[in-house]
Amino acid sequence: MINKTPRAKRRPRLSFGETLLYVFAVLFLIVVIYPIYFIVIASFSDPSAVANGQVWVFPKGFTLEGYKELLRHENIWIGYRNTIMYTVVGTLIGLIVNVSAAYALSRKDLVGRKFFSLFFIFTMFFSGGLIPTFLTIRDFNLYNTFLVMVLPFSVVVFDMIVARTFFQTSIPNDLWEAAQIDGCGNLRYFILIVLPLSKAILAVLGLWIAVGYWNSYFNALIYLKDPNLYPLQLILRNILITNQMQSGMGTGEAAQVALRLANLMRYSVIIIATVPIMCVYPFIQKYFNQGVMIGAVKE
Repeated sequence: MINKTPRAKRRPRLSFGETLLYVFAVLFLIVVIYPIYFIVIASFSDPSAVANGQVWVFPKGFTLEGYKELLRHENIWIGYRNTIMYTVVGTLIGLIVNVSAAYALSRKDLVGRKFFSLFFIFTMFFSGGLIPTFLTIRDFNLYNTFLVMVLPFSVVVFDMIVARTFFQTSIPNDLWEAAQIDGCGNLRYFILIVLPLSKAILAVLGLWIAVGYWNSYFNALIYLKDPNLYPLQLILRNILITNQMQSGMGTGEAAQVALRLANLMRYSVIIIATVPIMCVYPFIQKYFNQGVMIGAVKE
């Protein structure tokens, strides 16, 4: 008896539509990725080569001058310290406030549930305005303090709604009834049962909130005057403005060198400000798609 080995399965050929879709996806990926890649190679290239359009795929005239010039400023490290503290503390406060409120709004037995939901949603379309907000922060003695960067803007209604929908669609009410029979109270049920089952949405909301605090610039510009409290974004802005002014005040060859250095520092600033927060994403990537899809679609 002859044993016939099964032939390897042939992959089905892609249709014209599928091929076109893949080509479009690759082109779209290049369009999205290349600007980031260009900023990276430009930050390591000679500013003259960048200005003349000679930098396309690889760095030309490799140099670290932009990074060296930035790191000479001691305020950079102060900015990193402050931004990390604002991000960590603000993210923790934001998660506690938004997730707790979202869970309360997801409970059908909450008295005035519809009123509170409409109340929060109303603030998404109508804000109090900059001047009233500034006066309120000043009257609460939060102006030019650490807390002004983490407390006033910790409530994000969009995140709250996403988390509320997640609790409504992913945490069955039967679970609460079973826990209640076993003598579990609301707080204990929320901490010991709901939160461990909500890792996906917590990771997604944590990333959103952390990115918001990391990139926070306007709030610091308005509510802080002590340079020792400035976040990284504001310090980088001040460094760029100072270098631009110095390059504009000079004449001749020195002015051209200063201008090229200022242009090079723009790319270095983007890398220094972006890379740390980008390093966080791979650790929560496995939760990202799941958390967004479950929390954003209501069945």
